[in-house]
This record gives sequence, C-alpha cells and structure tokens, in this order.
Amino acid sequence: MNLKHALLTAGLLASAAAVHAQVVVGVSWSNFQEERWKTDEAAIKAELAKRGATYVSADAGGSPEKQLADVDGLIAKGAKALVILAMDKDAIVPALAKAKQRNIPVVAYDRLIDQPGVFYITFDNQEVGRMQARAVFSVKPTGNYVMIKGSPTDPNADFLRAGQQEVLAPAIKSGAIKIVGEEYTEGWKPEVAQKNMEQILTRNNNKVDAVVASNDGTAGGVVAALSARGISGVPVSGQDGDQAALNRVALGTQTVSVWKDARDLGREAADAAVDLASGKPVPGSKKWTGGEHKVTLDSKFLKPVAITRANLDTVVKAGWITKDNLCRGVDAAKAPAACK
Repeated sequence: MNLKHALLTAGLLASAAAVHAQVVVGVSWSNFQEERWKTDEAAIKAELAKRGATYVSADAGGSPEKQLADVDGLIAKGAKALVILAMDKDAIVPALAKAKQRNIPVVAYDRLIDQPGVFYITFDNQEVGRMQARAVFSVKPTGNYVMIKGSPTDPNADFLRAGQQEVLAPAIKSGAIKIVGEEYTEGWKPEVAQKNMEQILTRNNNKVDAVVASNDGTAGGVVAALSARGISGVPVSGQDGDQAALNRVALGTQTVSVWKDARDLGREAADAAVDLASGKPVPGSKKWTGGEHKVTLDSKFLKPVAITRANLDTVVKAGWITKDNLCRGVDAAKAPAACK
C-alpha cells in the first residue's frame, strides 16, 4: 500500500469512527433489579464501545409510568437509537410516538412491543416454554401440575405458556396430567411467585407433583414455598441461567434452567441499534408477524439451550458461571458430573 492509499484508508476509518461516535444509544430497563439484566447491560456496553457508540440508560424500577419519563430523558440526552425492555408493551406506546417523530429507531429488547416500525430481538420464547415443559414432563409425566406464569403485562409470559401447552396438551387431554393451579406473577417478582405457590399448595393439601415456572426468579419463589413445607422431589422449571438457579439445578431442587445467553442478546441488540441509527439494515433479520396486534416486524431470534444436571458443564465451559459457584453446597455423593 503506498502512502496515498494509506492516508486515504486512515481517513476513511477515522471518518467511520467519528460517525459511530455520534451514535448515542439509550437503553430503558424495566426492572433492573433482576440478576440477568446486569449481564445484558455489560454485553451491550462492551459492544457499543467496540462500535464507537455511547451508552446511556435509565431504570424504570418496575413502573410503566416512570419508563415513559425515562425514554423522554434518554431522547433529551441525545439518543439516536433506543433499546427498550418494556415493562408494559401498551403503556410504552406514547414513547414510541415521540421516537418516531424524531426518526429514532426503537429496538424491542427481549420483550415484544407489537407496534409498527419496532425492531424486535429476543430468544425463541415459545421454544423456551416447550423446553421447560419437556424437562419437567420427562421427570414427572403424570400427576398434579402447577403453572407459574410470568407477568401479565409481558407478552413473553403468554408465548412461554403457549409453548408449555403444546408439550403438555396430550397428557392433559388424556387425564394423565391435571392442572391444579395456574397464576400470573406480577412483575416477575419471586416473592409474588412464592405467595402464589403457597396458596396453591394450601388449596391442594400440598398434593403437587410438578411445577412449570416460567423463569428462574419465579422458580426460586416456588422452591422456597416447597422447602418451607418440607416438600422435596418436585420437578421445577425456569429460564435465564441465573447463577442461583444453576446452583439449584446442581443441588437437585430445580430441574431445568433454559439458558438464553444474555451476552449474545446484548451484543446483537447493540449492533442492531447502531446499524439502525446509521440507516443500515440489521444482518440476519427476518420478517415476523405475531403478538396481540398481529403486526409484522423486522426481527431477530436467538436459540436457547435447556440446562439440566446432564449438561451443566455447558455453562461452565462457556464462562457463564464458575464451577465453585455452580457447585456450592452440593453433596459430593450426589453431585452431577459437572461438579466432580
């Protein structure tokens, strides 16, 4: 390469970096207190830094009203793209209108916002539901089942439940499985899931054989409720790969945590936000139609992995959790292979 070409190349690279440096990406978190969002955030921040973009954020703390104000604040801080983990997909609509007025692209992060023009990125949550039900069903194909669903304002709750139903429907129809309790969990809060589970146990005289819980936080509440009554051996599902949940899988108190590697989701969302802010299409995106309003959106779906005692080494090898944290408190005589 001669000097002229070298200078030209350097100039183009500097120009590209300058363009990306102007991209401020605003991230609106619905409820940052959940363990997994910290992992997502770290991945988003790292990828934006790699792309030369700037990260600004706000946490709604579980309040749809605050999330509206948060989005206003992010726009005021110069956001050229928004990544929104919506607390309530309908309550967030006024914020989308403001973003549209300013030609600011919106990425619906992990949770569907079924409004025109939104870019939707998540894992295949219906498949997550299938994986949860399959894992529990493989341990307990008959008996009294409890369905602990997610937040009623989160479309993922119903996507998960639909996937679970696909797997369990034949056994329910035949009478092999009986649903003896089914509750949404306001805000995905573990303490709400625990209270719901306690009430279901009371109504059924503790005769519960399996629990399909829709994430690791709700699974934790379920396990606490079972433990408080001295009930053991009940298969319980979850998702997210929370470290506490993976430890429960190793201990044998939780059957499965469907792992959605938040590092991948965070990186993909950050890249999508920068691309959209720069007027570029998102590589690998596809048209998808669904949700309550049956809106067609550009979207990207990542693949989940069901983690059970049989493949716990997967998350250790991936650097998601250390062996020490995974195996804390595990009886050596009953330890899964990953803890030996």
